[in-house]
Amino acid sequence: MKRVIGVLLSLFFLAVSASANVRSGISGNVNWGASQISAEVSLDLGSAGISAPGSRVRAERLVSSEFFRLMRPHILSLQVDSSTTVADLVLRGLLSLSDVEEIVLSATRVPPSLSPNLMNMLAFHTISLDTISAALLRHTLPLEPMRTLQGVAAPNFTGIIIIATDSLPMHGMIGSAQPVPSLFPRIWDTDMNLIFERNMLNIGVPAMVRYAPSESIFRDTPSGLSPELAELVGDWPLRIIARGVFGTSPTDIIIDQGDALQIISTDNNRRLLAQGRVAIILPDSALTSGFSGN
Repeated sequence: MKRVIGVLLSLFFLAVSASANVRSGISGNVNWGASQISAEVSLDLGSAGISAPGSRVRAERLVSSEFFRLMRPHILSLQVDSSTTVADLVLRGLLSLSDVEEIVLSATRVPPSLSPNLMNMLAFHTISLDTISAALLRHTLPLEPMRTLQGVAAPNFTGIIIIATDSLPMHGMIGSAQPVPSLFPRIWDTDMNLIFERNMLNIGVPAMVRYAPSESIFRDTPSGLSPELAELVGDWPLRIIARGVFGTSPTDIIIDQGDALQIISTDNNRRLLAQGRVAIILPDSALTSGFSGN
């Protein structure tokens, strides 16, 4: 993967920093629970030939340019599904370099500020994971979720919660693994029938699934859910214990066939998939990953 990203970056670096001696760095995290990427860029003003507090406009422009350069490799490494990163999509011609640049440019920014010692310009940025998902969803007509001739009597649920807080058996492999978040995690049943994938989403739905921590399903509320989770899955969701994981990167979730039948046996419950009313519960440690670079 490092080689792949290196090849892509060589295409990006047609232009470099305003000076080869400019010192800058980025640090941040991908927060799947909040559905956003947060990053702070630090620019050493002295290395850029800028004396604080003069030339502030030039410093702000340069720190923005550095964010654009420094953020790209971390967008490229983002996990799309169980076998694909954003970099893979670019290499396959399914996503253009300009698409990746548009994602970086979509970041919202807090106005830059000087560090307490006046030696660095700092700028904080956030990128919505929904923006990235939208850039990768290209279907124009949603696929119908799987149906069955041998349905079961199932209530009309308001959403779907899959609890995957423990290490789970890896399908087709020896051992177990903690599920890994991705933009488009597929859901399979224990017979490996595909229950949910990205092309089943209705047009305009911002995300295939939402990730949430364990505490969000153990709240002192009538539904037992946090307000944010209840807004997505309603007050009477179907609660499912995950049975396994699947994929080169274990992003895909396997659920019991009986639980899958409750989803696909009624029009209402199939619509929950199309509307993205699905939450996956992961431990806190799996919901956030940090990054840095210079």
